[in-house]
Amino acid sequence: MTARVNWSAMRMAKAKILILGGTGEARELAARAVARFADQALVITSQAGVTSTPEPVAGRLVSGGFGGISGLQSFIEDEDIALVVDATHAFAATISDNAYIACLATRARRITLVRPQWEIPEGARVTEVADMAGAARVLEKLASRVLVTTGRRGLEAFSSLQRIWFLVRLIEMPAQPLALTDYRIITARPPYTVEDERKLLGEYAIDGLLSKQSGGDATFAKIIAAVEADLPIVLIRRPDLVPGDWTASIDDCLDWLQAQL
Repeated sequence: MTARVNWSAMRMAKAKILILGGTGEARELAARAVARFADQALVITSQAGVTSTPEPVAGRLVSGGFGGISGLQSFIEDEDIALVVDATHAFAATISDNAYIACLATRARRITLVRPQWEIPEGARVTEVADMAGAARVLEKLASRVLVTTGRRGLEAFSSLQRIWFLVRLIEMPAQPLALTDYRIITARPPYTVEDERKLLGEYAIDGLLSKQSGGDATFAKIIAAVEADLPIVLIRRPDLVPGDWTASIDDCLDWLQAQL
């Protein structure tokens, strides 16, 4: 008996796109990819679950992370993922490294969607450092009341800074106390306005700002407000990009996906 091939079913099979997300750019990319590739691809977005109330995303959502390189590799293989877009935060170096290795192992094609860095205004009092430990060494010489916008991780680097009071802005309240001596937590979600940031700096008599070089419009207002107030700004540099294709444009990323389908 001759086997019959269902060519119609084969033609209808859709490629799968995995977006490693957790950013506004990832959500926009997912929405546009779902609309543009409705007849060609299924779009899956993963979010690590850093916050308990993530914003909605188009397509299928996978939450909670993959469990390292092997977990991501298994997911790509089990789901038959053809294309991977790393649209994570610029400082999510671990997942970017994992994606690089997992895609090499599975031969899934990958591109990184990079958020452009901030262009710091001329005359700003900016010191760039490599990490939180470097930030601690600088801050103890520059400020006594510091607005911290780097998230809750890595704050133990400042635990020995007894003379600095920290105002820590987070998306949501942490489950455990922070590893700081003297601090207050406020919660808010971007985007922020320059006027709001001016008020915040004034209300708490802030004399220094700590931020990651995250880029993007949603949180740049704090940089503008700090420059206007002539405050010292300590910026943590981004980790290096992993090798491979990358773009800073969602349009270009969509075109890249189209070319692969």
